[in-house]
Amino acid sequence: MFKILISDPISDQGIQKLHDATDVQVDKKTGLSEDELVAIIGEYDALLVRSQTKVTPRIMEAGTRLKAIGRAGVGVDNINLEAATQKGIVVINAPDGNTISTCEHTFAMMMALSRNIPQAYKKTVGGEWDRKSFLGVELRNKTLGVMGMGRIGSEVAKRAKAFGMEVIGFDPFLTEERAEKLGVGIGTVDEIVQVADFITVHTPLTKETKHMIAKPQFDIMKKGARIINCARGGIIDEAALMEAIENGTVAGAAFDVFEVEPPQADHPFLNHPKVVVTPHLGASTIEAQENVAIDVSEEILHILRNEPFKNAVNMPPVPASVLNRLQPYFILGEKMGSFLVQISEGAVHEIHINFSGELADVDTAPLVRYILKGVLSHHLGSDVNLVNANHLAKSRDVEIVRQKSSATKGFTNLITLTLKTNRGSHTIAGTLLNGYGVRIVEIDQYPVDIEPEGNLILVSHNDKPGMIGRLGTSLGDKDVNIATMQVGRKIIGGAALMALSIDKPISDEIIEELCQLPEMVSVQSITL
Repeated sequence: MFKILISDPISDQGIQKLHDATDVQVDKKTGLSEDELVAIIGEYDALLVRSQTKVTPRIMEAGTRLKAIGRAGVGVDNINLEAATQKGIVVINAPDGNTISTCEHTFAMMMALSRNIPQAYKKTVGGEWDRKSFLGVELRNKTLGVMGMGRIGSEVAKRAKAFGMEVIGFDPFLTEERAEKLGVGIGTVDEIVQVADFITVHTPLTKETKHMIAKPQFDIMKKGARIINCARGGIIDEAALMEAIENGTVAGAAFDVFEVEPPQADHPFLNHPKVVVTPHLGASTIEAQENVAIDVSEEILHILRNEPFKNAVNMPPVPASVLNRLQPYFILGEKMGSFLVQISEGAVHEIHINFSGELADVDTAPLVRYILKGVLSHHLGSDVNLVNANHLAKSRDVEIVRQKSSATKGFTNLITLTLKTNRGSHTIAGTLLNGYGVRIVEIDQYPVDIEPEGNLILVSHNDKPGMIGRLGTSLGDKDVNIATMQVGRKIIGGAALMALSIDKPISDEIIEELCQLPEMVSVQSITL
């Protein structure tokens, strides 16, 4: 008989499968302190929580029988994943349970925005019969720009087409084949904002997506556009949006999320006649709360019964013999994936991984997970983990090709990684050097020796006298200190590659200025 503890308020209908199971005893005890949980957790095989319970290492240490921890929702910030992994406890979440709920809330916000429903309601219940002030617009024949074509963005696109809208999507992993399946066009962020009548964002909040839509985008935006954000606060620059509304560029906005939650009482969105706001209600439906509980309950049962399961968010068990051989390469693999995706342009459709040397004789599946995490995290942020990386790649039609060979180019082990996009491909090779640690030793067939760490600049240029001096002087004038420099070339006077590690990241403006130097081909900033 398995014992499951539910320590947070969770939908009773959602956990009905647990109650119906003949091999499970379910106890629901909410509002427990850490000490109270520590005192009883040793009796239980699984723990089911929402966001209130903080599952600390101390709790897991006391949970000598714990095999699984389930989070009825997406975020697992309240669970110490490292401690769970060390204890061999599987942590699962429910990433799909609120997809439809958030999608429908997006459409509710879009409709409210297009027809001025909150404003009209307020006047009507206040005793005013005002039919003249709230002239709206139809969705039919309008262009919808969807920033982020993952689960939620794809569902929004399907419904928009049913409304007779033309849909253009942006996503770093949106290939032409997948776009054709969804019946949407493809555009960059800047291309979309120039033509879209409505714009909705459905990306995670990462370094790349923070202020994805900001003043430069509002400056080129189609006049009269309407903006919806039911994803994460910070994807849209709130101050720049207010300026765009005031100057007439943007006709209105609907926000379910804010950069700081809850927003301050004087936040300009809260009393603006052209802004619709809700308090982060994207997942707040009866069905969504039931769905996440159902999903986690099913997964908990699979784990306890030693059946196949999905949606684990911590590292799956790896045999000690394999782990000992691969562990030194985990950091290298993830850094290589992150490095390569930052120097690539276009939608990723294939990742080619070649292991050579001693790595050819070991099961490299765990290492592949780290590589995929490095590639995907750049665009998808914390939504990517070591368990779902394969699934996320597959769901975006990214093909993973794995090979093993004996050719090591003089190194004991070598990982060669190629990223293919709709705009070309790039290849890098990396290894471990005794006494020096992880190294990238080749970029697009140029020999280099780079530690993939910190802030880097990758420069493609023509091999002419004075290039290094001009670049160094230009960076010095901008108070950018160069820590190391590597130059790789194939022939004298031909194309060359320069890699610099610097003490701090450089701005887009500095990159643009460096690109204007004589004999310069391209300049890319990389953060690892």
